[in-house]
Amino acid sequence: MKSKIKYTDEPMGKLKVADDFLPPPDQLVLKEDNVKVTIALKRSSIEFFKKEAKKHHTSYQKMIRQLIDWYSSHHEKSA
Repeated sequence: MKSKIKYTDEPMGKLKVADDFLPPPDQLVLKEDNVKVTIALKRSSIEFFKKEAKKHHTSYQKMIRQLIDWYSSHHEKSA
């Protein structure tokens, strides 16, 4: 069992109030311009992503979307 911390009434020295550097909550919500598409994929590919998504407790659609985003951003930089 861990021992409890005992606080004392000692002077803390010179204190300085820190500026508020965090963005407001409305700026923490990232809105991206998404476009819905319909695409036909191989059953084996979808089964693979569903299996992997289940292992990592996420959505298979999110994994596919992330893969496409990484691919496009990689090739966009090298073009």
